[in-house]
Amino acid sequence: MNINVDFINFIVTVVFSFLVGLEIKTYRIQFHDDSKSYFFGTTRTFTFVGILGFIFYRIDLSVYLVVLAGLTLLYSLFYFQKLQAHRQSILLYLVMLIVYSFGPLSVKFPIWMDALVFVIVVFVLNAKEEIHKFSIDFNTYEFEILGKMILLSAVILPLLPKNNVIPYIPLSPFKIWLAVVVISAISYAGYIVQKYFFPTKGFFLTGLIGGTYSSTATTVVLSRKSKELGKDNVIDAAIIAATSVMYIRLIIVAMIFNMAIAKVIALPFIVLSVVGFVISFFYLRVGKKDVVMSNIVDKNPLELGTAFIFAFLFVIMIMLTHFITIHYGSSGLKVFSFIVGFTDIDPFILSLLTGKYVVSQAQIVNAILIAAGSNNLIKAVYALYFGKIKNSYRSAFWISLLGVLSIGWAFLNIGGL
Repeated sequence: MNINVDFINFIVTVVFSFLVGLEIKTYRIQFHDDSKSYFFGTTRTFTFVGILGFIFYRIDLSVYLVVLAGLTLLYSLFYFQKLQAHRQSILLYLVMLIVYSFGPLSVKFPIWMDALVFVIVVFVLNAKEEIHKFSIDFNTYEFEILGKMILLSAVILPLLPKNNVIPYIPLSPFKIWLAVVVISAISYAGYIVQKYFFPTKGFFLTGLIGGTYSSTATTVVLSRKSKELGKDNVIDAAIIAATSVMYIRLIIVAMIFNMAIAKVIALPFIVLSVVGFVISFFYLRVGKKDVVMSNIVDKNPLELGTAFIFAFLFVIMIMLTHFITIHYGSSGLKVFSFIVGFTDIDPFILSLLTGKYVVSQAQIVNAILIAAGSNNLIKAVYALYFGKIKNSYRSAFWISLLGVLSIGWAFLNIGGL
């Protein structure tokens, strides 16, 4: 039996309009349960608004718009009454507009569109306090930086040449800036989660989230905290966890830019990450309860200066890697990888993932393993220096061991490399 499409669309409109009305009633009870609150109807009113929207849209678009103007005029009278009571919110009018649009949405789009709009309405209404707190806590300067990066990503990126036009750089300007955008986005996501979604996080969670942003910065800050509090199993667990997360982060970056290499480094990096997490969870289990600490970083990774410095380092690494592979081959690349590991390894690893060199894929994989390993060694030094040897020797030992295993994996050519 074939069911009329208009009948299905009408039922969908009525159901979602009714549910939004129920949500408005719940919202009124939860946040405005007082005699001075003025509400433009709840369940029945919004159900009828949805029905009107469907009927008049199916009759004629002009009729639909005239009725919308009438509802707006009616709400204006209601809003004038609210102003007399020193209340200025137009939230109910906006929700009414959404409900009035359920009819056209059900006709023009699949049912998932109505469902998605309904879910968003419910989420926003119930997250009133969380959104208010977030808007107060969030630094407006970071929105400005994010806006600039979106401008550079959505406007400038498509305009950049996709051919290799810069001498001595085997990569197009488009791919260079794309790499900067991707790394900045990953770092920014970790930064936002760390700073705003877990404002009272403990040490271990700091290590996990900080590893997505910068395992080196995480190690330094946690080591300094260890210097203040003394030897602590949970801090050791957090430092090791940050390095473990770094391996997963490098796999994700490789998957974005070079799936062939990502498939090869996945095995050693997953093994090293699992080993790190096992050790980390051991220290976490025997450690005392987590304590609250401040954010690891106070600098937005999407600052334009940081992005341009990263782009500059990325280009320099491409040029150096290209020069070394041509003149010194795989041996030179291994030495260079070890040295680069004592700095920021992201530009170097990106240069390996995106550039075209005379060395083989296996040698590029070895270079990534060596760079990640030597980076662990410098983090171990940081842990000992900033946290004092007596407090941080355990975490320093384990991340050093992970570094040695990473370098050893490269030199022993495990897995047929």
